[in-house]
Amino acid sequence: PTSLCHVQENVLQRVLQLPVVSSTCETLQRKYSSTKESHPLMASVCEVYERGVQGAGALAMWGMEPVVRRLEPQFAVANNLACRGLDHLEEKIPALQYPVDK
Repeated sequence: PTSLCHVQENVLQRVLQLPVVSSTCETLQRKYSSTKESHPLMASVCEVYERGVQGAGALAMWGMEPVVRRLEPQFAVANNLACRGLDHLEEKIPALQYPVDK
């Protein structure tokens, strides 16, 4: 069987698009948002945390960029292997195609 990963698609994108994963993420996002709305103190803590994570993420990406460029061929091979593994999992575990509540 041919892998469903295309050149611009990566295994992480495919995993996030699985209904079981995307519905879980949506549920967690709703709970996080409702917690922030109902607890003002928690909202301020969450906003500080979110800004810190964004800053740290940008800094990490800036520092990793040269390494990522050098390792791009290895990432492509690993992505291809992971996509094949995901193809196999999707074939063997049909439940991955259903939202969490089903």
